[in-house]
Amino acid sequence: MRSDYCGKLNSSYIDQEVKLYGWVHRRRDHGGVIFIDLRDREGIAQVVFDPDRPASFTVADSVRNEFVIQITGKVRRRPEGTINSDMATGEVEILGYNIEILNKAKTPPFQLDDTNVHDDVKLKYRYVDLRRPEMQNNLRLRSQVVKEMRKYLDEKGFLDIETPMLTKATPEGARDYLVPSRTHPGTFFALPQSPQLFKQLLMMSGMDRYYQIVRCFRDEDLRADRQPEFTQLDIETSFMDENEITVIMEEMIYLLFKKIMNVDLPQPFPRMTYTEAMERFGSDRPDLRNPLELIDVSDLMKTVEFKVFSGPANMEDGRVVTLNVPCGNTLSRKQIDDYTNYIAQFGARGLAYIKVNDIEAGVEGLQSPILKFLPKDVITNIIERTKATDGDLIFFGADKTKIVNDALGALRNKLGHDLDLLQGEWSPVWVIDFPMFNYNQDEKCWDSLHHPFTAPIVEDIDVIKENPGKTLSRAYDLVMNGTELGGGSIRIHRAEMQSAVLELLGIGEEEAQEKFGFLLEALDFGCPPHGGIAFGVDRTVMLMTGSDSIRDVIAFPKTQSASCLLTTAPSKANPRQLKELGIKLAKSNKPE
Repeated sequence: MRSDYCGKLNSSYIDQEVKLYGWVHRRRDHGGVIFIDLRDREGIAQVVFDPDRPASFTVADSVRNEFVIQITGKVRRRPEGTINSDMATGEVEILGYNIEILNKAKTPPFQLDDTNVHDDVKLKYRYVDLRRPEMQNNLRLRSQVVKEMRKYLDEKGFLDIETPMLTKATPEGARDYLVPSRTHPGTFFALPQSPQLFKQLLMMSGMDRYYQIVRCFRDEDLRADRQPEFTQLDIETSFMDENEITVIMEEMIYLLFKKIMNVDLPQPFPRMTYTEAMERFGSDRPDLRNPLELIDVSDLMKTVEFKVFSGPANMEDGRVVTLNVPCGNTLSRKQIDDYTNYIAQFGARGLAYIKVNDIEAGVEGLQSPILKFLPKDVITNIIERTKATDGDLIFFGADKTKIVNDALGALRNKLGHDLDLLQGEWSPVWVIDFPMFNYNQDEKCWDSLHHPFTAPIVEDIDVIKENPGKTLSRAYDLVMNGTELGGGSIRIHRAEMQSAVLELLGIGEEEAQEKFGFLLEALDFGCPPHGGIAFGVDRTVMLMTGSDSIRDVIAFPKTQSASCLLTTAPSKANPRQLKELGIKLAKSNKPE
């Protein structure tokens, strides 16, 4: 048995004999004395072998990087001038007595300190990549986060209850991963996108407070903060309203950051309505560290002859906004063109601007190709409303409201990072009062903005049916630095309201019974008022570690194409298994 971990050694161990296990991080031969940096989960210790012990010296001379070895030796203080203050173990070294090679290693596919390794290589050899100290620190912090979450919820009386992995498809906004059933030919299970309905059923069962660290699955397009399988902290509670739920969850997040990172988040977290977030920031996930805001100038543009602005300003679903960038007139034409190309991906057709060179000079002190299209009084009002000063640059967005919000909201975020405008390190905010429904122009129907089980603020079904677009929901999202950490809502707990909402979503009585009959029936057997929330564990840890992608905080993630380079999954199924399942594969038109 090992006596200690490598990274735990310090001056208190001097003159003690230790037995260590680990990987050879680096081997160095200094004039007949061999130094081995031995690495384990906790860190690195320097081991010295000298020729006075020829047997162990010969073995030490033969080891190479990533060999797995065992050593015994005595801890001693490093000689004067060789102390490494950058290492936790930098005051001491081990004089090696014995060394045993437990397993040799081929030359690794990359050096652990190489920062230019392609992601595909790291994912193919993930077990090597995970040996890197930063990856081990990420997973260690992840373990601490989950531990603290469990501890907090246990102390608050929440019960850790597992829900099924093989379940029925539910409308969560993404494609399901389907699992064919052998015992029920022609039918399929779905891997859960979330335990939503099961946790509601647990409230109907009288469990009162539930939580689960649960794996969820969504077959959707991937990006930096998405994976086909992900982990969330799932929570549901009875007899609590949205204010009570957000307060208790806020305390959990506050304590999490305090205990693990010694960060004092603001108390209480600020709250902002969905409408305010969209108007000011163009996003329901605003990064409040960024001082830039969208300023609406639609009223100023309604009568101008310039159709690019007057058209959207007079549209029912149009908007004209400005974004004033302090000291932005130093941006070159190429940089402005790059930003124009950037927002094109959100449907924007251009990016007008005004450079403010000299306020006192009036219009003559401004620089822009659009000035000739705008009356002087409009220009003056724009400068006053944006509070522009010398050296600023004003960007314009004009189009349908969604396009403007998406494009200028994304531009705001990009400018904040590119121009180093962010203020402070952590900025949480609760976004509340979301719309209940979103109109789907393509399908000409209403969709749930969150999910069909979210309760409306208005309890009058006739009022909701009369104007679904103006109905607000009892939903709430916790946003940190522009990333949604968690989202939840109070749920519908009466069968008649749930049926009415499903009907508004185009789900008729027959379809509702087929998909949600068990839920509708359960609502009739004494369902308490209840609500909950789910936090993305991967996203939370990604933010806390400062990682660029959730792949850096997941032990074995998938690629952008939802494949595993390590195991080469997904792979073809055995024909015999397909036959048992009654599945016949369609011929692919794609070349091998």
